[in-house]
Amino acid sequence: MSPFARHMEAALAEARAAADRGEVPVGAVVVDPAGRIVARAGNRTRELADPTAHAEILALRAACAAAGTERLPGHALYVTLEPCPMCAAAIGFARIARLVFGAADPKSGGVLHGPRIFTHPQAHHVPEVVDGIGAEAAAGLLTAFFAARR
Repeated sequence: MSPFARHMEAALAEARAAADRGEVPVGAVVVDPAGRIVARAGNRTRELADPTAHAEILALRAACAAAGTERLPGHALYVTLEPCPMCAAAIGFARIARLVFGAADPKSGGVLHGPRIFTHPQAHHVPEVVDGIGAEAAAGLLTAFFAARR
């Protein structure tokens, strides 16, 4: 299994756990330059009553706390869904080197859709972006989650 697929599988596991908690199934993992997962999280907005408790934000917070710094140069973030504008900005502020995401989010995404945060001249840092890794599995989790609520 490729490192991309292995790390995305870890993010998908976090998304499944989020769905089991009644949260929108989005998961994220932060990987250090040596390829080790140093933080993982799933959405917890409902549980924490916090609109910023997206998987990406929680994983970035945990990785920064573990590293003792607000920046994560050389690190990669794997997330099951295209990050929203808030999360994309945080990814840039954390100086993540590579963003890998699964499903595109034409409605609320902030990387390839919507405001396309990393294309603006005000973006101080632009990570390498790899999209579509595990997209089918990630989209399937989201579709099943929302279908069950209709």
